[in-house]
Amino acid sequence: MTQSKPRRGLQTRIVRAEDQVTPGFESFAVPVARASTVVFPDLATMRSLDWRNDGQWRYGLHATPTSLVLAQRLAAIEGGNHALLQPSGLSAISNVYFGLVKAGDDVLIPDNVYSPNREHGDWLARDFGITVRYYDPMIGAGIADLIQPNTRLIWLEAPGSVTMEVPDVDAITAAARARNVITAIDNTWSAGLAFRPFEHGVDISVQALTKYQSGGGDVLMGATITVERELHVKLKAARMRMGIGVSSDDCSLILRSLPSMQVRFEQHDRSALALAKWLKTRPEIAAVLHPALPDCPGHEFYERDFTGAGGLFSVVFDGRYTPAQIDTFCESLELFSIGWSWGGAHSLVMPYDIASMRTAAQWPHRGTLVRFYIGLEEEADLRADMERSLGTLV
Repeated sequence: MTQSKPRRGLQTRIVRAEDQVTPGFESFAVPVARASTVVFPDLATMRSLDWRNDGQWRYGLHATPTSLVLAQRLAAIEGGNHALLQPSGLSAISNVYFGLVKAGDDVLIPDNVYSPNREHGDWLARDFGITVRYYDPMIGAGIADLIQPNTRLIWLEAPGSVTMEVPDVDAITAAARARNVITAIDNTWSAGLAFRPFEHGVDISVQALTKYQSGGGDVLMGATITVERELHVKLKAARMRMGIGVSSDDCSLILRSLPSMQVRFEQHDRSALALAKWLKTRPEIAAVLHPALPDCPGHEFYERDFTGAGGLFSVVFDGRYTPAQIDTFCESLELFSIGWSWGGAHSLVMPYDIASMRTAAQWPHRGTLVRFYIGLEEEADLRADMERSLGTLV
């Protein structure tokens, strides 16, 4: 005789609802799995779990089915085997530091590095007993002369996210591997689409998914991508101990944008290169720093290693213009907003005082640098807007 289930109270039935999912439902969208608590079928299963295993569910902070799908897709785009998600690009950078270096270790950072990475390095040097040294990003094989017995990590940025120098990644990683030093690259500029870091000897690729992967200027997230499992586990342990996690809802937004990322990247690339070539003809501009142009530092490495450039490049204005005049130019633009980050549909502009940001490599230009991010507006409209604002430089 089948025993009937007890009739439970309304509140219990609401909390313990036995939902019937409609069979046969299928969608292109990855379902959003939200969780803090993960329920185990029994204690034996709970006790057998190993946090090193990416395919086991332990706690929502560490992974959900939604975040795991995103991690797997990001690793595949970049040619890696493993990916970890963090709440921002800077958080991904922090994950690398805290996963790999300790007091007494030495870190090498390029002089053109993303400014928050430099600030992070200075913080580690000041408060954590780690030696941090900055090197000329164009040093190439000369990096071997800077490697010490306690050097544990060498950062690269290709190209520099403001000054656009393209380093000889192959030469730097070869020198690092010869001395068993781990290399990490901020590969956000290429989104993993235009530069394949693991084919050039890099150990860790860091992405700010806030940029092209999101594509909407409305999601913050980062990732560390690796080939080697041992390195992945070290980073995973640090992420777990720091309590770093991401929202499944945010993961779903990035998953929604990934299928269009390459199409968007190529459109940004076309418009940016056209505008960069036009700006080279303008008398107000002393230099155009776009890696696809022959006079950009490291262009030969761009030609060798990259398949595209996306929407981000910089220019240096003629030295006769004051910083105040350049500010007026930026503020006069109607189709370029002033704001940090990039990767979305809207064009952005930002002036920089590069000389004040360098300690290891002398900045060769006298004029003010302005970085442009070229969005998805019509290129002709952006050019007209630039031309009108250049007219303010009198």
